[in-house]
This record gives sequence, C-alpha cells and structure tokens, in this order.
Amino acid sequence: MATKAAAEKKAPAKKAPAKKATVKAAAVKKPTVKKAVSAPKKLRVAIIGCGGISHAHMAAYKQIPDVELVGFCDVNPERLVEYQTKYGVKPEQCFEKWGDLFKKIKPEAADICTPNGIHSPAAVAAFAAGCHVMVEKPMAMSPAECETMIAAGKKAGKLLAVGFQHRYNSKTDYLVKARDEGKFGKLMFVKCQALRRRGIPNWGVFGRKDLQGGGPMIDIGVHVVEMAHYFMGSPKPVAATGNCWTYLGDKPSSVMSMWPNWDFKTYTVEDLAIGHIRFDNGMIMQIESSFAAHIDKDEWKFVAMGEKGGCDWDPLQIFTDDAGAMVHIKPDYVAPDWNKDWTYLFARKLQNWVDGVLKGTPLRSSGEEGLAIQKILDGIYRSAAEGGKEVPIK
Repeated sequence: MATKAAAEKKAPAKKAPAKKATVKAAAVKKPTVKKAVSAPKKLRVAIIGCGGISHAHMAAYKQIPDVELVGFCDVNPERLVEYQTKYGVKPEQCFEKWGDLFKKIKPEAADICTPNGIHSPAAVAAFAAGCHVMVEKPMAMSPAECETMIAAGKKAGKLLAVGFQHRYNSKTDYLVKARDEGKFGKLMFVKCQALRRRGIPNWGVFGRKDLQGGGPMIDIGVHVVEMAHYFMGSPKPVAATGNCWTYLGDKPSSVMSMWPNWDFKTYTVEDLAIGHIRFDNGMIMQIESSFAAHIDKDEWKFVAMGEKGGCDWDPLQIFTDDAGAMVHIKPDYVAPDWNKDWTYLFARKLQNWVDGVLKGTPLRSSGEEGLAIQKILDGIYRSAAEGGKEVPIK
C-alpha cells in the first residue's frame, strides 16, 4: 500500500490561480479642430483729393495687398464720377466733403492728394477723425502749417508721413549706401537741379501762388532737395539766400513746347528760382529750379563733393582716387528705372507708411523731415522777397 508520502509525491502540483488580465480601455482621441486662420490686417484708407497725382497713388496701391481703399473725396464731382468709371468705386464711397466721409466711412488712414494749400486743413481734420495721415509733397504752404500738422498728429497719437518718393529711388539708395561705406568722406557741398527748358504745367493750379505757395521751387525743386537732403544725412538748415524771376509764364506764347497753352492770365509764380542754403554742420546746398529757362536741356539731379570723393545722381557715378589715379565708378545696373515706370517709387513710399501703421516700421519721411524741407523752401522764398539777402532759418 502506497504510503501517504508517496501519494503526495505523485500527486500533481496545484497551479496558482491565473491572474485576470487587465484590459485598458483605448484612449479616445478627440477630433483636432483647426483654428481658423484670420486674414492679415488691412489698413482702411481714404483718398482725399482725386486729381492728377492721386492716380499714381491708385496705381501704387495695386502693389500693396494690406490696404483696403474705402472712401474718396473731392470737391469736383466729375472727378468722383471718373473714379467710379475707372476704378469701379461705388457711389456711396464718394464724398465732396471730407467731414462727411470721415463720419460715414470711418477710415483708419487718409492719403491726402490735394493742392498744396489744402494739405494742412485736410490733415488736421483727418487726425481729429482718428486717422493716420500720408500727405503729398510739399508738406504744406509754410513751416507754421507743418508744425500745426505735426502737433495735431501727436495729439491724436497717429502717424504723419510726407510723400517724398525720391529718397526711395534706387539711385538714391545706391549713393546713400556709398556714403555709409565712407566713399565720400566728409561731405561739403551739394548742388540740386530741377530744371525744365519749357515745362509750364497746362493743367491743375500749378501757376497759382495762392493755392500752391510757389512755382518750380516748391513743385519740382522739392523733389531733388528732399533726396539730396536725405543723402546728406538730414542736417539742420540755418540760413537761406534766394532769388526768383518771372519772365515767360505770365505771357502768351506761340513757341512749341510739350505743354502749350498754359493759363498765363492766372500765372503768379516764378519761372526760375535759385537758392543757397547753409547747414549747422558747415555743409552748403545750392538749388536751381525752373518751369521755363533758356538752357540746353532739362536737368533732374544732384551732384555732391566730399573730401574723399564726389558723385552725380544722373548719370549715376562716383568720382574718387584709386591706385594713384582719378577714377569714375559707374554701376552697370541699378533697377528699377524710374524714367520707365515711376509707380514703384509711390509703392515704396506708401508701403513704408502702411508698414509704419501696421507693423511699427520707422518712417523714412516723417512730418519732421517734411518740416525741414519746408523750412528750406520757405527760406529761399523769404530771401527772394527781401531782395536776395540772407535770412535765418529757425
């Protein structure tokens, strides 16, 4: 008989109870909800003044996607009709009074393209309506008007830019970069020329001093003065000498020209203006500007002289010494060519203003820059009115 111990030995070992498998519930993934991508912020801009220069602005805005043109104002209803036909503007966007536009449209910014005499009141009204402001050149009729505009902008906490497009010119950029690289050394003298042999505008109010403030000096001279002043590093003007003459524009003319039959009966501005400006750092600027002058050809440029080198804006070149010889440096390619298409100049200046408002980008042509140029122009006209004696610029 088998013993108990033997039986226990043969008996199979008891298995430990199986552990229950723990089944973890699979995590349920929540559906991913994509956030809607908001459209980039667009600046709501109104155009004040729908005359000639405004069309250059309209062409430039086509290259600036972060702008929405929302309102248009002009005292001439025919221009508003033209805008509706040419640009597809809606009648309810058009106004003959800027007060009505600001009240009903409530734009964020105003681009002022009126005659010079309207710049200041339009800008002040725009600031009061809560708008940032771009104003065409020249900034205003006088330094006092410029100061009023600057003060209104600061009170409203809004940006003020002045339409100086030629500081955005590729040729100006090239010379400024050369200056920054020290190619000219200390600058001493700059000569500005904005000369037409016979180019009196036969449209608009360019011959009326009461609406424009002056003739070629304030209309086309301002372009070359502003880009030259920018190239010089924007020194402070301290004194001016100037002379103005009128001898052709206030008379009828049978001479063939590109713009014949101007309104000589209302012509009260100069044909030719010459100016001399002294700056606080010792630099000198001379300015020649004409609507009509007996010269070889039209000129539009500045030339500069420094201790190490000089330059000419047109044709674009630098003069210096190298390897024991006097040399000319002529860039083979600078683009775009503003003579073929100047829209890029307007696009660049307007883009800088828009970027200033939307992104905080520094303005290259602020109200203070506009005031400095206005003081130069004003000094030349004040000196001319006093027989050409030097007058202080404060």
